[in-house]
Amino acid sequence: MRNKSKDSRLHSWKNIYLLFFLLTVLLSQAACSQNTQNKKVEPKLLIGAEQTQLYFPSLKGKRIGFVGNHTSLINGIHLVDSLLAANLTVVKVFSPEHGFRGDADAGEKVADGIDVETGLPVISLYGKNRKPTARQLEGLDVLLFDIQDVGARFYTYISTLHYVMEAAAENKIPLILLDRPNPNGHYVDGPILEQAHQSFVGMHEVPIVHGMTIGEYAKMINQEGWLSNQVKCELQLIVCQNYDRNQLYEITTPPSPNLPNTKAVLLYPSLCLFEGTPISVGRGTSEPFQQFGHPKFKDLEYSFIPQPTKGAKSPKLKGQKCYGRSFKSRSLTTLFAADSLNLTYLIDSYQAYPKKEAFFTNFFTLLAGNRNLEKQIKQGMTAAEIRASWQKGLSDFRAMRKRYLIYPE
Repeated sequence: MRNKSKDSRLHSWKNIYLLFFLLTVLLSQAACSQNTQNKKVEPKLLIGAEQTQLYFPSLKGKRIGFVGNHTSLINGIHLVDSLLAANLTVVKVFSPEHGFRGDADAGEKVADGIDVETGLPVISLYGKNRKPTARQLEGLDVLLFDIQDVGARFYTYISTLHYVMEAAAENKIPLILLDRPNPNGHYVDGPILEQAHQSFVGMHEVPIVHGMTIGEYAKMINQEGWLSNQVKCELQLIVCQNYDRNQLYEITTPPSPNLPNTKAVLLYPSLCLFEGTPISVGRGTSEPFQQFGHPKFKDLEYSFIPQPTKGAKSPKLKGQKCYGRSFKSRSLTTLFAADSLNLTYLIDSYQAYPKKEAFFTNFFTLLAGNRNLEKQIKQGMTAAEIRASWQKGLSDFRAMRKRYLIYPE
């Protein structure tokens, strides 16, 4: 009898344990369900071009001049194709540096032509003609601008934007700009351009990294009176929805042949200064703007050899073994978190280069926007000391910039 009683008690405890286990599972599932319901769902980012309902209606019956390139996409479909499919009248296309299909070398002059995919005439805005002429704009009712920028002063898409806005204002043609995120829009850094060193790789008195979308930048150009004779462009912005400049934005289409991915875009503001020196930034390799080097830096283990490639037909130091540094192992989150220009690469390279008198070219001054940066490096100033000299200019710029921001900081 005692054994049966013991078995009965064990059975009862097993039932209690089983009920407790089932109750725990049910409570856990309920908690998970509640957490799922309470979990914040991040709203989807919508770029300007995607919001066709905001600008397609105003284009009906208008003769459209389209300013764009290979980055002018909506979910992989070119915006020009979408415009034509909607029976909207695209008369001609204006293209920036690298051409309408984005396959021309940096600095390569691009001729006018016919786009083979659409049959539309293409007017190049990179070469002798960088500003649409009155004749080229004749008969147009509206200009539509959609280009992915990377947020660096010397990237020429904002220079093209300036001239397009100026021509639109002078010829009384409204401009609709479709805004896109800036992959480098989370910080502001670098020396302010001096007016004496203005060029197509630096038209405005802004730092190297301005921290603005192309739409915000257009507002600043317009309202600061930077257009010729302080004319004002009739500007309509289609802004991005749910854009957070402090979140990493990964590009899906390379903005130019030598910025093939987001890593190159994040490194570009710092490494582009090497373009005004003998140092290669990896043009002519599979990883441009993700490495740098020179044949003289033989004490460094990493190496690469630039060779002619699409988008780099005659790369610097072609066929020569360059020793230097690679950023292949750096993660996007690490590069994004840096949120500042890195002058150490440039300073170290200058100090290691044997012929220091030949290190800086005249193009370096145009990229830097002043002669002071070259002098500071030659004087042996540290990166921290050089950065300290920028702070007054950056403070003044941030105060001006704040007036034109569309998206929260």
